[in-house]
Amino acid sequence: MSGSGFMVYGAYGYTGQLIARQALARGHRPLLAGRDGVRLEALARELDLPCVRVSLDERSALLQALGRVSAVCHAAGPFVHTSEPLVAACLEARVSYFDITGELPVFASIFRRHAEAERRGVALIPGVGFDVVPSDCLASFVAERTPGATELELALAVLGRPSAGTAQASFEGVLRGNFVRRNGELLPIPFGQSARQVQFSDRRRWVLPIPWGDLETAFHSTGIPNITTSLAIPTALARGLSFAAPGLPPLLKLLARPWPRRQLLSLLASRVVGPDERERSEGRAYLWARASTRDGRSTEAWLETRDGYAFTAESAVLALEAWARTRAAGALTPARAFGTDFVLNVSGSVRHEQLPFAALTGHS
Repeated sequence: MSGSGFMVYGAYGYTGQLIARQALARGHRPLLAGRDGVRLEALARELDLPCVRVSLDERSALLQALGRVSAVCHAAGPFVHTSEPLVAACLEARVSYFDITGELPVFASIFRRHAEAERRGVALIPGVGFDVVPSDCLASFVAERTPGATELELALAVLGRPSAGTAQASFEGVLRGNFVRRNGELLPIPFGQSARQVQFSDRRRWVLPIPWGDLETAFHSTGIPNITTSLAIPTALARGLSFAAPGLPPLLKLLARPWPRRQLLSLLASRVVGPDERERSEGRAYLWARASTRDGRSTEAWLETRDGYAFTAESAVLALEAWARTRAAGALTPARAFGTDFVLNVSGSVRHEQLPFAALTGHS
């Protein structure tokens, strides 16, 4: 990929800046884009990169900007509000689309456009960051080693604080409800129930089912019909859920009303600050996956990665580079586009097929 081979949309946001800087460090000169001209031009001057101010609702200007590139990395969330117009414009302009979402409805919407993307010869690859690159690759790894698997369990432990965009997307995800996949279909379940302990590669943690992106991506990557995705939570919270869970539905119903929702999103945007450079360099994340068959066969695997934001910046650029070599087409998951081992290309990623000694002995 050379020149302005790809665009970073939302380049001045927290994660967008990390992606732009990573791309530059790897020898690319991406076209920076977004709707805030002041912030965009300031970043473009600092990095000495080309830029174009364009809003996603300016269809003609957006198509003109896309005409300058062969691919776009979309970093302006929450993606449930921003992905559709950019995907539609990319299909029209025959430009491949990548994003860093973890939002369940976005994956479902994009995967429905697989045939259209194939006809137009472009790739639509959502979730090329954290998540879902680590979890999608780990899910595919255990599935490949468990022929006939009918159940997939995934758990994630993130050590570190979120950015404002992640916090907003997570809040809106909670308001949309909680889900698992059963017999190939998404099934709603209550929040705050079914907490359990999972052995990660460093130690045991309590986890709670949440609706993260692998309910779609892992289903498309593996074909396994029953999937549960969980997130590690503090022990104190796990112990208190039996008392708090009954009060969650009315609370979430209240928070979903327009005024509370707007106020909380605004508060998250103004108050939440993502991890600094030191936190990104020291942060770690841990994943666990198990694929099982009805007759009792199963495969477990564990994965450790660097901080999620540092991971995303690197994996997004690696995904763009990998696509430039293969020119894959269609609506694809990261594992289907780039292979089960793609996650291991990201620095700091370590996969375990057996528990490390520290976990077996209880030391972390």
